[in-house]
Amino acid sequence: MAEGRKIIAQNRKAHFNYAIEDSIECGIALEGTEVKSVKAGNVSFADSFATIENGEVWVQNFHIAEYAFSSVFNHSPDRKKKLLLHKEEIKRLQRKVDEKGYTLIPLDFYLKDGRVKVTLGVCKGKKLFDKRADIRERDINREVAREFKNRQQD
Repeated sequence: MAEGRKIIAQNRKAHFNYAIEDSIECGIALEGTEVKSVKAGNVSFADSFATIENGEVWVQNFHIAEYAFSSVFNHSPDRKKKLLLHKEEIKRLQRKVDEKGYTLIPLDFYLKDGRVKVTLGVCKGKKLFDKRADIRERDINREVAREFKNRQQD
C-alpha cells in the first residue's frame, strides 16, 4: 500500500465479471456529509457504472449511506456523482467506450492525502466460459499452494 493511501472499498465483483483493459485515477465531487460517510466506509457500489454526458463523467448506482451524526441537512444517498478528470482524459475514455462492449466501472475507492479518489476501469464483459476458466485457475492455484504448504510442514 502506498504512503498516504487508505483503501475504503474495492469492487471484487468487477474483477470477476469484467476483463479490465485500462484504469485511471480520478477525483469525485462529494457534498458535505458524503465525505464523512465515505470515510466511515458506508458505501455500496457493486452494480455501479460511469457514463459520459456532455463532456462530464458521472457515476451512477453508487450508494453512499446517510451520515448518522448529521442534522436535517443530509445528502441524497443515490444521486449521481461527478468524477473529476481532465478534458483529454475524458476524450480518451469516450473513444474507448464508443467501441463495442466497453464500459466504465469503478474498481475501488480510497483516500489519498485526505481526498476521496476513485479508480475507474475501462472494462469489457466476460463470457460464461471465461468466468469458468478463472474459477478453474483459482482452484488449481489453491491446490498447488495447499500441496506446497503440506510439503513444507513434513
